[in-house]
Formats: sequence, C-alpha cells, structure tokens
Amino acid sequence: MSITVEANLVGGRLTTEGSGDPIPVLNPADYSVIGHVPAMGAADVDVVLDAAVAGAKTWRSTGPIARGRVLLDAAALIRAEAAELAELIVSEMGKTRAEATGEVGKAAEFFEYYGGMGREGFGTVIPDARPSTFAMYVREPIGVVLLVTPWNDPLLTPARKMAPALIAGNAVVIKPATETPLITLKLAQILHRAGIPEGVLGTVTGRGSEIGDLLTTDSRLAAVSFTGSTSVGLGLQRKLAGSGVRVQTEMGGKNAAVVMADADLDMITPILMGGAFGQAGQRCTATSRLIVQRSIADEVRARVSAGLAALRVGAGGAEGTDIGPVVSRSAQADIASRVQAGLDEGATIVATAPLAEGMTDTGAFVQPVLLTVDADNSLWNEEIFGPVLSMIEVEDLDEAIDYVNASAYGLSSAIYTGSLDAAFRFIDAVDTGQVSVNQPTSGWDIHQPFGGFKESGSAFKEQGSVALEFYTRVKTVAVRSR
Repeated sequence: MSITVEANLVGGRLTTEGSGDPIPVLNPADYSVIGHVPAMGAADVDVVLDAAVAGAKTWRSTGPIARGRVLLDAAALIRAEAAELAELIVSEMGKTRAEATGEVGKAAEFFEYYGGMGREGFGTVIPDARPSTFAMYVREPIGVVLLVTPWNDPLLTPARKMAPALIAGNAVVIKPATETPLITLKLAQILHRAGIPEGVLGTVTGRGSEIGDLLTTDSRLAAVSFTGSTSVGLGLQRKLAGSGVRVQTEMGGKNAAVVMADADLDMITPILMGGAFGQAGQRCTATSRLIVQRSIADEVRARVSAGLAALRVGAGGAEGTDIGPVVSRSAQADIASRVQAGLDEGATIVATAPLAEGMTDTGAFVQPVLLTVDADNSLWNEEIFGPVLSMIEVEDLDEAIDYVNASAYGLSSAIYTGSLDAAFRFIDAVDTGQVSVNQPTSGWDIHQPFGGFKESGSAFKEQGSVALEFYTRVKTVAVRSR
C-alpha cells in the first residue's frame, strides 16, 4: 500500500529521503494515521548541517531588510492558509479548532513582528573619550542554530524561535517533536515559497533517541534552543557545558494561582478554568496548583466544580468541544498513572468533567479533574502536563507566597485579588519568570519577554526584542577619522 510522506526542506530542496522506514503520525482522537515523515539518519543530518553552514554565509550577507521581507511574506502565506494549517494542528495534536486557529494567528504574528525588525537598529553609537573618534556596537548573527521544539504548540513554538533567529541573520536547523512534525514541515515549506535562500532553513525529522545526540553535539552549531521536559533540558545544559555552544532551555512548570478572599470570583472563575484546563492542560504555563484563602475555599471549590461539569470533552474538530484529547496514548497513560499515585498518597477528588463511556479506549482522552492535596503529594510537586488541578487552602498572602515558591520550578504564577498592595507584594516576592494579576498563568503575547526561573528555564528569554540577545553577538567598534 502506498503512503504519503511529507517532505523535509534540505539544502533548498524538498525531499522525502530518509535512512529508515517513514514514521507514522497519528490523530490522538482516534489513533488514525494522518501522514508520515522521513526517518532521517546520521548521513541525512550531515547533509542538512553542511547546507546550513553555507546558508549562514548567504543569509548574513543578505541584509536585515531583505531578511525581513521573507518573514513578512511568510506571515502573509500563513494567514492565507490559516484554515488548512489549523485543521492539521487539530488532527496532529488534538487541539480544539479554536485553539488551533489561535495558534496559527500567533505564528503569523511572530513572523510579522520580527519581520518588521528588519528595519530597526541592530546596534547603537556610543561615546568615546578619544579625540576625533566615535564608537558603536553592532549585533551580528552567530551562525547555525538548532531549534528543538515540542509537540504541545507545534506551530507556535517553531515560529517563536525561528523568526528571531532568522531576522538576526542565522541559518536554522529545526527538529520538531516526533508526535507532531507535519505542521513544522508545512511551515518550512511556506518559508521556502516565501523565498528563503538555499540552506538557510533545514528540517530534520526522526526519532530523538537515534539522532538527538548527533544533532545537539555537532561542532557546526553555534547555539541550541530547546523547549521540552526539564529532565531533557537539564541534560542538554550539562552536555554542552564548556563546549562554547550557547544553550537556551524553556522547560517545565508547576504554576500556581492564588485566590484571595477579596477576589472577584465572577470575573476570575472562567479565567482560572481556561488557565488550568485549556489545551487539555498541555502547556508549560498551565495552572496546576490552586492556592485559596480558607474563608472562600468552599465557594471556589463549588465554582470550579460547576465549571468542570459544563466542560465538553471530545475530538478537537467536533462542534462544541471544549477540551480535546491529550497528544498520545503514552501521555494518556502517564497522566492516569500520576493521578492514581496522588490518590494513593491521600489526594481527594473534588470534581471531574463528564466523559462519555469508552472514550479513553477509542482516543487519548483524559478526564479533567480537581483534587485537594497536601504539600507532600506528588500531584502538588510534579509536572503532570494534563487537565489536573490540585488545591490547597491557606490563611493569608504570606503563606500563599511560601507555597508558590516552594517548587523546583519557576515559570509562571498568578494572583487573583482586588488589592493593589497584595498584588505588588506578590509580584515582588514570587520566584517566577512570569507573573499575572487577575489573568491566567498562560497566554503571553509575542512582544512580551517569556521564560522561567530555576528548573523552568535558562538565562535567555524568548519573545520580544530581548529574544535577539540569544541569536546575536555584540561587536564593539571604534573609528578615528583623522
């Protein structure tokens, strides 16, 4: 039986070549095969990297205005083909159509934002005390960068990394997650059509266990930007320490939301529900810990329980679905195992969303759940990456802040309150890279710097103008005129 294999972009040409049998890509709602990608091996990776080295020289000399034009043209193509791209995300990852449509729009915005930077300054003139001398610094590309992207935002995360890397003048090699590679290959093909020169962008599909080490340790790389699990990210940091290769890691989160007694519960309940259960909880910024002032704990439990009862779980493309499946059968099993472990440790189920009989067998569906726990429970301390919300009660703001900070992670946090004093005390005291007041822990815009502290991230932020710091080096110049 013939199969359709999506093409990689290698040295400016689209190719389905690989060293092994093509890898099937499954729809998590029903486990049907929706496509295949090449299983690349060492020789294939070598070709991509050689092309990138040559492409980096071409792209650097192209100039920022022309680079920006390619990115802007790519953004226009993304918008023109938004419906088709969204449907692919729904099929490949399981998101609802609304979530997938939002992701496509954000991806276009990344290319528009950084494409516009082609006309911005890439340095500045600075004073010099010597006679007849002026000084300046300029930002230069660093060379070939490897982007390793996850399955939960399979178009947005590649766009978030790719756009600043490209406008800065670097060549990019991208390795998408094996679960969701199709949309990344579509994005590469869009950039190819937008006129990106040969070798400037290359894609690599294959199993990370077979080509991951080969990719990340290659001497032709100047930098690696990784988004994924904390264990893999920390391992990558250790592996590349002392190598001279820059490393950017955006890793896990165990994000807490604090609800104070003066919070406007009518306003914040839907915000809290979206932060905890949107995208089936499969966001590094998802709210997974709920800290509530004791005097309103019963009411908050009742409101979240009512919200869960109203959620509709189903295939992402089905009309009326609020929450789609998780990404795979293995993710489904992992979440179920973690919830059971938490129950064995003393957690109590408060409420669940309705789930049709047999859904967990026919697709990778997980029942959204609210539980009460204590601070020693694994559900409170470990990243679940699913629609699981754990709750603890506290007496006051100081105790709540202590709970927020008592975590190996430091990505995002939120407080719900009507008090400016409480809000600013929280902002000042919490040890997280992102802080929200009366907004969810998730949902950061493209021009806002993004990244976490502790085991959630590295020193380099993503998004906004600060993202260029990772993808550029600074050269200081002094010129004497006479």
